[in-house]
Amino acid sequence: MVLVYIIIGIILLSACVWAFGVFPSRRKTDFFKKHKYFAHRGLHDNAGVPENSLAAFARAAEKGYGIELDVHLTSDGKLAVFHDSDTSRLCGEKLVPEKETFDRLRELSLLGTEEKIPSFKEALALVAGRVPLIVEIKGTSTDTAVCAAAAETLDGYNGEYCIESFNPVYVGWWKKNRPSVVRGQLSCRMPKQKGIVEKLKFFALGNMLLNFISRPDFIAYEHHGSGRLAFRLARALGGIPVAWTVRSKSELEKAKKRFVSFIFENEKDTLGIE
Repeated sequence: MVLVYIIIGIILLSACVWAFGVFPSRRKTDFFKKHKYFAHRGLHDNAGVPENSLAAFARAAEKGYGIELDVHLTSDGKLAVFHDSDTSRLCGEKLVPEKETFDRLRELSLLGTEEKIPSFKEALALVAGRVPLIVEIKGTSTDTAVCAAAAETLDGYNGEYCIESFNPVYVGWWKKNRPSVVRGQLSCRMPKQKGIVEKLKFFALGNMLLNFISRPDFIAYEHHGSGRLAFRLARALGGIPVAWTVRSKSELEKAKKRFVSFIFENEKDTLGIE
């Protein structure tokens, strides 16, 4: 009988620790009640309007869509709007944004077009508050200089925005230093890793066990993984569920069952967005 009690105690303790790790902020925000649809990296296409370009942001703003975009901190302390960890896919030359100056990145063209990698200030000036923004803070280290730089830039911006990141340390920085800003924890089913340290880190990230660092207002989750326990628990505990990245009308209809807002790729007539 004692063994049974010990086992029950271990199970209950594990459940409490898990819930503590996953627990979101639960504060009230109407950001995602007001704003339902966000164009993923702007309203881009395969016909001359690259992702995370000023042209893609202009198209989204003109159509009234919110915009999701990504920022990296360059080696000279500037913020570049770019998604990948290096520039090979979009620019044909492999440069790591954090290791290059902004001027060096500016020499590259996006997908062979005349579009260049924008600065964060350029993107904000173009949008000019016309539509809401989801700003993803990029980076894998615990150096939060990118957060401070983004916050300083956004402090002078008059439009609506929120921030998100896969890195809970970054989201935690906003919790501590800009508590009024709506913040979100990005997550998904993480890729398999080699080595015990990487396995544990990615297990924690994929299951949002580090939410105690960030206490996010919303959970931005890959919509195909919405059946996973970690997502369902975070949502049940009060995390606002935001889906990424929806690419068809059927995906949108399924996502509507578990999410309240949607980061999407495709046109209005294809997705059936109201």
